[in-house]
Amino acid sequence: MSVEQGQTKQRIDDLQFYLYQRSLHPELFRINQVKRIEQRRYTAEIWVVGLSHVVSLQYGKQCLTELITDDTEILPRAGMATSFPFRGERDHTQSFGDDLRYILSCQVERMTPNLFPSSHRDLMKYAQKRGIFMMFDEWQNDGIAPFTFVDYEAREQELHVHAFHAFPDSTTLLKTQSIFEIGPAREPNFF
Repeated sequence: MSVEQGQTKQRIDDLQFYLYQRSLHPELFRINQVKRIEQRRYTAEIWVVGLSHVVSLQYGKQCLTELITDDTEILPRAGMATSFPFRGERDHTQSFGDDLRYILSCQVERMTPNLFPSSHRDLMKYAQKRGIFMMFDEWQNDGIAPFTFVDYEAREQELHVHAFHAFPDSTTLLKTQSIFEIGPAREPNFF
């Protein structure tokens, strides 16, 4: 029997990035918060799953799913487009046909113990007014609680997702910026 994602304390060094060309079953995860986005040309869902997240975008018959997780054992291999561990900074771009593109920029930012509390506080204050925010008081260290903050901007042909995962134990922030791009609407060709 598998354990749902998001039930136990996660470590930054264990997190992996996955991109799927399919949806993932919600039963695989312990979903803390959900945001559903509906645009004219696509729908999307953002799930906070502990100190990680899932973003799924449905465009016509195509689906892309971004996943950050520390438990690779429960994940399906079918439909996996790419995966890699989070280390330092990294950019990734991948196209799916002529009309769907995914762009990622990520950074693992390790801070000094003196700098982390103020960065944590500033980001937490900003997060209170935007997006999806989830604090995990049960995992706090020296009075500083880990959190997940996912901000998004839904445009007609793009979904921008900015995620921040704070790990006080290691004075580290995982930052991801994703863009799901949908090609231009095609005019019917009658001739």
